[in-house]
Amino acid sequence: MSEILRALSEATGLSDWDLRAIISNAPDRYKVYHIDKRRGGRREIAQPARELKVLQRALHDIFLAKLPVHPAAMAYRPGIGLRQNALAHSHNGPILKFDFQDFFPSLRAEDWEAYCRRHNVFINEEDVNLSSKIIFRRKSRHSSVFRLAIGAPSSPAVSNILMFDFDKTVQSYCESQSVIYTRYADDLTFSAQRTGYLTGVPKALERIIKDQKSPRLKINSEKTVLATKKYKRMVTGLILTNDGDVSLGQLRKRSIRAGVHRWTLGGLSPADTCRLAGHLSFAEDIEPAFVARLARRYGAQAIADIKNAYRQSGAP
Repeated sequence: MSEILRALSEATGLSDWDLRAIISNAPDRYKVYHIDKRRGGRREIAQPARELKVLQRALHDIFLAKLPVHPAAMAYRPGIGLRQNALAHSHNGPILKFDFQDFFPSLRAEDWEAYCRRHNVFINEEDVNLSSKIIFRRKSRHSSVFRLAIGAPSSPAVSNILMFDFDKTVQSYCESQSVIYTRYADDLTFSAQRTGYLTGVPKALERIIKDQKSPRLKINSEKTVLATKKYKRMVTGLILTNDGDVSLGQLRKRSIRAGVHRWTLGGLSPADTCRLAGHLSFAEDIEPAFVARLARRYGAQAIADIKNAYRQSGAP
């Protein structure tokens, strides 16, 4: 029995035969739907079938979680998130931001297989092929290309794993130029003390992407942004303040404050209260001083009651 099948059998209780049956057509076991993007267009979400999702989670816990992730990768890591990503740039001046086009679908099974062989992740070739079928999705039964799916529980970890060499190369360049670099999924952020330090970044990034054989990536040039302290500097939705901190931003805080006020007047529906609870929890992670001010103004019990609304609603 292969290393993967033995480990998955112990984790799930499924037999070798059952596992092979699921894996044989795993790339096709997805339910697809679409959601609207904030800036227009539709995003395709591919939800793996229940039995495949079990295998993906087990594969992650047993194998994927042990593979290296570069420190510059700030998404999908325990204890690391939006605030840490923004704080890395908060004491610098100008920021330069890039965005990968179709990031998850750009990561293919062939990239994972090349990574496994390059780093000796598995002892035998069968495990390379089995893991590839578990992790990647085939969009059409007539296609020979397997891509990383938005919606699979294993996809975030796999994306960070496959981007390790890229992150390492970019980080090495940035260190030589006194530039700070972080990547949050498909969002790349560079910052420095002065704009002049960032002038070489676009060409260097283009060269690194061109020279990299795997994975093959493409920058969405329409989302490239350069911002200085004279203008609002935003990193993954958070505002960098000129005093070296991170803020939710006035617009978002005003909305939360208005929601709390309406709740105290009995003007929020249960659904709106649950949404407000989520916003408050997010705010407490990003800017706890703001939530503390709300508690002083409206009462700590009111804030606690709102944050408990989601749990009391019975939502998953």
